[in-house]
Amino acid sequence: MRIPRVYVDTSVYGGVFDPEFAAASVEFFEQVRRGRFALVASTLVREEVLLAPDAVQELFTDLSGAADVMLVSDEAVQLQAAYVDAGAVTQRSMADALHVALATVSGCAMIVSWNFRHIVNFRRIPMYNGVNLLQGYGTIAIFSPLEVIADEDEDV
Repeated sequence: MRIPRVYVDTSVYGGVFDPEFAAASVEFFEQVRRGRFALVASTLVREEVLLAPDAVQELFTDLSGAADVMLVSDEAVQLQAAYVDAGAVTQRSMADALHVALATVSGCAMIVSWNFRHIVNFRRIPMYNGVNLLQGYGTIAIFSPLEVIADEDEDV
């Protein structure tokens, strides 16, 4: 069985240290360590993590050896602009659109995020995927960590 490539945005790294999101975030990264997911991050995540508390930076550094870190490419920037042009997000949410674009152009199966306003959002996901299809890409699944961690009845 092929291990799914999963793009993880900054919110999941920070979620490890947030009481509301810690349990699912920690379990998600444990499943990454056990090989259930192939971790994908980006230079954008790296830049955002540099603004985060030291503990978040240390976690990112610890996991970056196991991650495929994508560069921000012209292709991703063009797809980001297409999301904005289509109204999936506004100019104020360019970074969020870039996360989705980076995950898409790098061929990830899914994005995992705690960003319910601009990424994991029932109104925006169809818009992202509609643009992806119009631009010649496939669709991408978008979930919170809580939705992808294995439960006790599932083999990991």
